Amino acid sequence: MPAQAILVAAPGAVLREIGRWSITLKIGSLMLLVIVLAGIFAPVVAPFDPYFQDYDRVLLPPNGTHLFGTDQLGRDLFSRVIYGIRIDLVVGFIITFVPMIYGVAIGALAGYYGGVLDGVLMRLLDTAIAFPFLVLIIVVIAILGPGVHSIYIAVFLVAWTMYARLARAEMLVERSKDYMLAAKTLGYPTSRIIFRHALPNIIGSSVVFSMADFDLNILLLSGLSFLGLGIQPPEPEWGAMVAEGRDFIFENWWICTLPGLAIVVAGTSLSLIGDGLARRLGQRHQAIL
Repeated sequence: MPAQAILVAAPGAVLREIGRWSITLKIGSLMLLVIVLAGIFAPVVAPFDPYFQDYDRVLLPPNGTHLFGTDQLGRDLFSRVIYGIRIDLVVGFIITFVPMIYGVAIGALAGYYGGVLDGVLMRLLDTAIAFPFLVLIIVVIAILGPGVHSIYIAVFLVAWTMYARLARAEMLVERSKDYMLAAKTLGYPTSRIIFRHALPNIIGSSVVFSMADFDLNILLLSGLSFLGLGIQPPEPEWGAMVAEGRDFIFENWWICTLPGLAIVVAGTSLSLIGDGLARRLGQRHQAIL
């Protein structure tokens, strides 16, 4: 097919696929798209510098000038929430999908080869999950010091385990199917069999799980920042903003409530996407059968 024909056909195929999405997947995707665009264009969307302190405008309630009010230092809360998208979503994305990549690879290799390799990798997995997830992360951060790099290291050590389990279970089923046996008979390299032929058929469950994991990782980041172990002030991170406003929760409710609402909205969009993807992938599976 000529390149021009492919370019013309591609948008139509995308629109047809979107048309097949469930209402939950459409709503979740739209919500996430709005959030992402607000983060990308934060300098345009945010009316004020998120770090600027105006002591003449301390603790103002939401109004026409400051949509979310101001905090105890006179900073515009709406601007800080918008800029917080760049931190929470980017960090959440990294600590979700980086472990997913090597977790799926480890699980796929273990499921495909089996035997000693499977035993060794699974014992490694059992060791990683033997420690409580949150406790291990807090211990690592306490040793390395608070900050985003410590969060990366701590999460990367343990977050791959569920993806490895999912990929291994799927590979154990896939490796005995006819197309896998045919690929082996044709003498294809193992890397091609695993990553080109098997991976598209085993990745679905990990993709669905990643949406819930993304949601939980945003909550994890916000929780660590709330405890003083994550992103440090004056960075506009949602959990840190909630922590800064907890002493004002009764008299100046907006300081912690509205950043908390941003966490809820982002989490809801990811939950809707995860639910919609599960249904869509289930429909595709039924169609194949």
